[in-house]
Amino acid sequence: MRAVDIIIKKRDRYELSREEIEFFIQGYTKGEIPDYQAAAWTMAILLNGMTPRETTDLTLALAHSGEVLDLTTVVPNAVDKHSTGGVGDKTTLVVAPVVSACGLPVGKMSGRGLGFSGGTLDKMDAIPGYRSDLSTEEFLEQLKTVNIVLTGQTSDLAPADGKIYALRDVTGTVQSVPLIASSVMSKKIASGAHAIVLDVKVGVGAFMTSLEEARSLSELMVSIADLAGRKAVSLLSDMNQPLGNAVGNALELEEAIRTLRGGGPEDFIEHCLVVAGQMLALGDVTPDEEQGMRMAESALQDGRGWERFKSLVAAQGGDVGYIEDPRCLAKASLIEQVPAPRSGYLKEINARVVGETSCYLGAGRAEKGEQIDLAVGILIHHKVGDFLKTGDPLFTIHANDPAKLEESRQRLLDAHLWSDKPVEPLPLFYGVVKN
Repeated sequence: MRAVDIIIKKRDRYELSREEIEFFIQGYTKGEIPDYQAAAWTMAILLNGMTPRETTDLTLALAHSGEVLDLTTVVPNAVDKHSTGGVGDKTTLVVAPVVSACGLPVGKMSGRGLGFSGGTLDKMDAIPGYRSDLSTEEFLEQLKTVNIVLTGQTSDLAPADGKIYALRDVTGTVQSVPLIASSVMSKKIASGAHAIVLDVKVGVGAFMTSLEEARSLSELMVSIADLAGRKAVSLLSDMNQPLGNAVGNALELEEAIRTLRGGGPEDFIEHCLVVAGQMLALGDVTPDEEQGMRMAESALQDGRGWERFKSLVAAQGGDVGYIEDPRCLAKASLIEQVPAPRSGYLKEINARVVGETSCYLGAGRAEKGEQIDLAVGILIHHKVGDFLKTGDPLFTIHANDPAKLEESRQRLLDAHLWSDKPVEPLPLFYGVVKN
C-alpha cells in the first residue's frame, strides 16, 4: 500500500477503505508520510468529500493514533464542549468554569486559531505562565482535584489529528466537513468525554456558511458520537456578526473576564448560558436545559464561575494577578476609535471581514507555527439592528502597525452595511440536533 495511491484514489472520487485510511493516518503519525502528501490528501478530501462511513473510520483512526483516555477512573461523569470556530467566540472561557462550578467536571482539550477563526488556547496565552501543554497524567490529576482542565492536545492523544489540524490552517482545507467532523470527534473520543455539546457556527463568519451545511455537519458529528457510545447535542448558532464585542486574543480574554465578573455583552452572556444549560442537562446535573440555564446563571451571578476560572488559571501556572487586573494584559500601541460615518440602522456587520482583518492586524496565523500578536484586535461596538447617529462610536482598532491600522479602518467600514429602515436583530440560534 502506498500513500500516493490513496491520494490518487480520493482525487478520483473513489471511496477509501478502512484499511487505507488507517494506513495513511498511521504513516503520517509516524513521520513516514510527509506533510506535502498529507496536504494533497486533505485537499482531495476537501474537493471530493467523504462518505459517512469513511468519516467515521477517519475519526476512529485519528482517535486511536494515540492513547484513548477513560475518565471514569477519576470522575463519574465528564462533559466537554466544542465550537467549530467563529469570530469573537470566547465562549469556553466563561462556560467551562461556570459548568464546573455547578458540580459537573469539565475536561477540555482546545485548539489554536484556524484561518480567520480565533483559538481558545491563543486567548489563554495572554495570561503569563499559563500552561496549555499538560501531560495526560497532569490532565487527569487536575480534573480529579480542580474539576476543570483547559489545555491543548497532549502528544499522547490523537497525535495524527494534532498534525493534520495545524496543516489544515495553512493549506486552505479548513472548511472540509469530513475533516472538521473527524477532527472534533476524534479529540472528544480520545480525551474520554462522556457527553459533548457541539456549537456549530452558521453564517459568513463561519466555516459552514449555510444552515444546510451546518445541519449536515451537526448530524454527522452527533452520529459519530452515537457510534462511539457518547451522548451529544449540537447547537446551530449564528455567526453572521461577531459574538460579543471583542475580536483578538487579549481583548477577548478581557471580555470573558468582565462577563465572569458580572458584566459583558448581552448576546455573549445569553449564548454562554444556553451552551452551559445544554452541558448541565446532558451531564445529568439538571433534568433539562432550561433548568440548566437557570443553574448556570446563578453560578455566573454569584461569582462561583469567576472563582472557578481563577482556580483553573492558578492550577495551570497562570499569573492570577493578570486576570484580577486585566489592565496588566498585553496592550496595543495604537488604539483608534472610529465613528459612524452616517445615521441609520446597521443591516450587516460582516463577521468574516472582521475576523480576517483581526488576522491581518496580527491576531491570527498565515503560516503553520507562526507567532501571533496577543495585543491586537478589534472592538465592534454595535449589533445588527442597532440605530446609530453620525459620529457614534462604531468600532475600535487595536494595532501595532500604523499601515495596518489604516488598511483595517477601511476594511471595517466596508464590513458595516446600513439601512434607512429598521432592521430585525439576528437570532443567536437556529436549532438543535440531538442523538
